[in-house]
Amino acid sequence: MGKIVVIGAGGQLGQCLRTVAAELNIGNVVFPGEGEANILNVEQLNGLLGKEEAKYVINCAAYTAVDQAEDDKAKARAINETGAANLAEACKAHGATLVHISTDFVFRGNEVKLLTEEDVAEPINVYGETKLDGEQAISSVLKEHYILRTSWLYSEFGNNFAKTMLKLGAERDELNIIADQVGTPTYGIDLANTIFEVIAKDEQKYGLYHYSNDGVTSWYDFAKAIFELSGTQVKVNPIPGASYPTRAKRPSFSVMDKTKIKETFEVEIPYWRDSLAVCIGKIKEQG
Repeated sequence: MGKIVVIGAGGQLGQCLRTVAAELNIGNVVFPGEGEANILNVEQLNGLLGKEEAKYVINCAAYTAVDQAEDDKAKARAINETGAANLAEACKAHGATLVHISTDFVFRGNEVKLLTEEDVAEPINVYGETKLDGEQAISSVLKEHYILRTSWLYSEFGNNFAKTMLKLGAERDELNIIADQVGTPTYGIDLANTIFEVIAKDEQKYGLYHYSNDGVTSWYDFAKAIFELSGTQVKVNPIPGASYPTRAKRPSFSVMDKTKIKETFEVEIPYWRDSLAVCIGKIKEQG
């Protein structure tokens, strides 16, 4: 399938891609360190893609601190928009296809409906704005791209909601968790498998796709499932988002329709709770 270069290899999804590449024995994947793959360094990017003769580039690099982005707009925009544009330009120059990861936070999320790729994106926070601008920058520069919007990403790697809940559940007897924000968790290993599946099929059906695990839940029910599946004894109280104000607004309903990616690439998507059980098992193995 040609050489694949992973940008942002040290992050959560980068580590998931590394794990899946090893499990599937995909030997043509390169995981450069941040010092060799800075998306704000155009010369460095061009040097890297030229040296590796990349056929595919997977961009996992992003500014993802949603609340901090409200006060750090310049950095969020540099990474999520300018960096994405730089990468698209480098891919164009070297004949590579870009797989770029985006987010459900590009949506306003004020309506209870499954969100399709055709629905209007209308972000309500800086993070969502800069990710949407990154999508648009890529699509204006490079035809050969796949943009995969995902949601509520977690795994046995990095910092994420599942690992935070397990840590807090071990320390406290009681937790208050928001119950009126609804979406779908995504297990990073499932997303990584899907990315490699899309690349392996090499069907050149470029464009925008939605990918998360199947099903619907709230942060409260997600937390409850984490504790049930891990055998953690902790009381969990559902609270409205208004009781826990954050610097950035969040969509109240951001469940994405995955019909397009399922039908285009014949992808099978696991139910969120089944994947959560797998992840909890992996975290327990890690101790």
